[in-house]
Amino acid sequence: MNTLNKVITWNPLREMEQATQNRFNPFFLGGFPNRMGSGEIHSLAVADWSPEVDISEDDRGYLLKADLPEMKKDDVRVTVEDGILCVSGERKSEKEDQKKKFHRIERSFGTFRRSFTLPEDADSTKVTADFHDGVLKVHLPTTPIARSKAIEVKVK
Repeated sequence: MNTLNKVITWNPLREMEQATQNRFNPFFLGGFPNRMGSGEIHSLAVADWSPEVDISEDDRGYLLKADLPEMKKDDVRVTVEDGILCVSGERKSEKEDQKKKFHRIERSFGTFRRSFTLPEDADSTKVTADFHDGVLKVHLPTTPIARSKAIEVKVK
């Protein structure tokens, strides 16, 4: 009896369904422990949404721009610790109005947290941030890195 001749039907919809289930599984939604700078596990943090971010570089340093429409400066927090830049906050949802009838709600509300590893040449002591018209701009100035010189070692 040859069991190798069995035909397996490939079902791409099944793979999409499994991927969707994995996507909504709390473990994959950021259920990993949120480690503080000291290495201590603070809490299990789940982000409700994630803002879009652009990172650029010029001769003065790095610029991170995050789109945070309809948010207030007081609802955003920027921290730098142990070489990690963290942008977090909360966008509050509109209060229900009995006179409004929503036909579609696509915008995300709730808490968010984005973390970025700082490049070696970023000066974490001189980070600045400003918030205007729903865009957070984080400026990371650079410092020159001492480049090591190659030394030829003779083999005996």
